[in-house]
Amino acid sequence: MPRFASCRLIIDAEPLPGDWNMAVDAALLTSASEGAPPTVRWYRWLRPTVSLGYFQSAATATTAWPAELDVVRRPTGGGAIVHHHEWTYSCTLPQLAPLLRHPYELYDLIHQALCAAFEQLCGVTVHIRGAAHADAPGPFLCFLREDARDVCCRGRKFIGSAQRRRRGSLLQHGSILLKASPWAPELPGLVDLVPEVEPRLAVAGEEIPRWLAGTLGDLVTFGELTPAEQKLAAQLVQEQRGAGGRVVDRSPLEIVSQANSTEARSAPR
Repeated sequence: MPRFASCRLIIDAEPLPGDWNMAVDAALLTSASEGAPPTVRWYRWLRPTVSLGYFQSAATATTAWPAELDVVRRPTGGGAIVHHHEWTYSCTLPQLAPLLRHPYELYDLIHQALCAAFEQLCGVTVHIRGAAHADAPGPFLCFLREDARDVCCRGRKFIGSAQRRRRGSLLQHGSILLKASPWAPELPGLVDLVPEVEPRLAVAGEEIPRWLAGTLGDLVTFGELTPAEQKLAAQLVQEQRGAGGRVVDRSPLEIVSQANSTEARSAPR
């Protein structure tokens, strides 16, 4: 499969707040829609955080979890995720045509790369589910839902991803569950399923982001957010949250779209 000439890799060294994480992913998608190179980002969460899918009700989140949990809204759809003991990746592509015939092929490309990485780096057999019963409405939590592209270990989903398209560009981000969170103990992580992998995770956590970036681009360049991306992400963090509210009521991408619509309406004709 043809790849891009290069891919930017951003590794956030420290865990970050949930509203910042979602704002950065939205800023990277906006940047991709304006011609920025393919980018893989690897990050973690400062505090246990519930992220809602783009179309999910915030009211459900406020009643389902205690007030000490942060709640944010993702730019992507799907079910809610309790981000705690996990790694999270995102990748943004400026155009689908050079790489993929269909956006869903990116799920396969990234998930197959993750399967190979975990098998080689951790010595654990993982697989793509390959079949699922998705006719009925899904549970509120993403990791209780089944999709044919889920990455599973010993029959349990531990990697799930979601996408959002904008102006021909594509954002895909996904969670890699390492351990069960006390806020969602029914969802085991990889270490709960295969305890012997835990000593290998430190090395795997350094190598897997490089592996993903190398899947998309022939040349991997380590980078960071541009000043424009930093500025947009900071603006989105400020605008997402209502006055003193616990829940981020709007997705950062919704804010970007509304701002662009306002600019278009106010532009001189």
